[in-house]
Amino acid sequence: MTQAPPTPVTPTPQPPPRFVTGSLMLRHIVVMAGTGAIGLVAIFAVDLINLLYIAMLGEQAIAAAVGFAGVVAFFHLSVFIGMLIGIAAVVSRRIGAHQMDEARGIATSSILISTAMGVLLALATLVFLQPLLHLLGARGRELELAHGYLTISLPSTVLLGVGMACSALLRSVGDARRAMLVTLLPAIATAVLDPLFIFTLGWGLDGAAAVMVIARVVLAGVGLYGAWRVHRLLAPVQWHRLRGDARTLFAVAGPAIVTNLATPVGAAFVTHSMAQFGTSAVAGQATIDRLSPVVFGLIYALSGAIGPVLAQNLGARQYDRVREGLRASLWFMVASVAVAWLLLALLQEPIIRLFALQGVGADMLHAFCSWIALYFFFLGALFVATATFNNLGRPLWSTGFNWARATLGTIPFAWWGSHYGAVQVLAGQALGAALFGTLALWAAWRLTRRLGRTA
Repeated sequence: MTQAPPTPVTPTPQPPPRFVTGSLMLRHIVVMAGTGAIGLVAIFAVDLINLLYIAMLGEQAIAAAVGFAGVVAFFHLSVFIGMLIGIAAVVSRRIGAHQMDEARGIATSSILISTAMGVLLALATLVFLQPLLHLLGARGRELELAHGYLTISLPSTVLLGVGMACSALLRSVGDARRAMLVTLLPAIATAVLDPLFIFTLGWGLDGAAAVMVIARVVLAGVGLYGAWRVHRLLAPVQWHRLRGDARTLFAVAGPAIVTNLATPVGAAFVTHSMAQFGTSAVAGQATIDRLSPVVFGLIYALSGAIGPVLAQNLGARQYDRVREGLRASLWFMVASVAVAWLLLALLQEPIIRLFALQGVGADMLHAFCSWIALYFFFLGALFVATATFNNLGRPLWSTGFNWARATLGTIPFAWWGSHYGAVQVLAGQALGAALFGTLALWAAWRLTRRLGRTA
């Protein structure tokens, strides 16, 4: 008796990648940027909360020391934000093409690479810490305080790298809520623990540094739980593929890191220029540097938030949606900056009192909140253009524009302003950002218009 042929098994259809369908503005950009902003703002809120409690100690030298230390730490954060952009772009592209095994392998390699980078950055900075702070303009008690703060907090740099990498992986699969929690929970821990360590235990600035270490432990722990246990994004370690994965990641992350380093380079020059106007000016600059990414968190989050959206649609060859994503991102940026600037203008007096700013520092914050902050319209355009370049195969364009802004668009203008006053240094920095933000946006429009013709 002949046997009936086996019934063919129909494979279970895979759901489409999250970002290739639905409203780009309402379902994807608003959600990803909004939750990404909460997560990114939480990272910067840790520094802002630290500075707020430190300002309550009533000594301008301590606030200035935090300003100098913050510039050094900003270099590390910029490296890991570059890694975040690279990891999100590469892994999202594999997910968009339904290559989940490949995505998991690269995800594991990205954690290992980020860990190694954290160790190297911490060691190198500790070795050259004294001359670095001296180069920024730190002297006397400010130098001593900044050195002590960084000596405690620098070893936790590796935890920052792991946490940021995990946040990128969670964004790659569209888990915006969990990616937000990776950085939100450490900020909550900082807000709770800072008063205990700084005031109750009486550790002062050392207490703030200790809380920074604890916050980064929370950052890495929450991130690993989400990427490893919840989404199973981490494959077993395969050492033989590490070199190839590193080349794949750094093809995007390398230029993104170099690009992001432009911002702290420009910030370092501005801090050095402010040092000649005294401790109050450095304290004012430290406040502005920590306040800006918190208030304008939505546009700081755009680079990382729209990257997976553009990358998945590029991988699915939906070029019209790539162009629509760029337009929606720009409208979102304009609305976000307008609201943030209005809030700053209305709340400038309470902010000055809250951070105990006096003299030159108070004048700087008045000018920033009243009119200088408008340059974030142009800085936001640069962030959107940077995300476009990184995810459409032109990462070197991003590098070029950001370094041009940090050098040609910052150093000559800030140097000119330093001959007149601290407020003029800020104004010069804003003029450079306006120039190169406009040029970068024009280049991004041309790039997306060419996608259809190439296809």
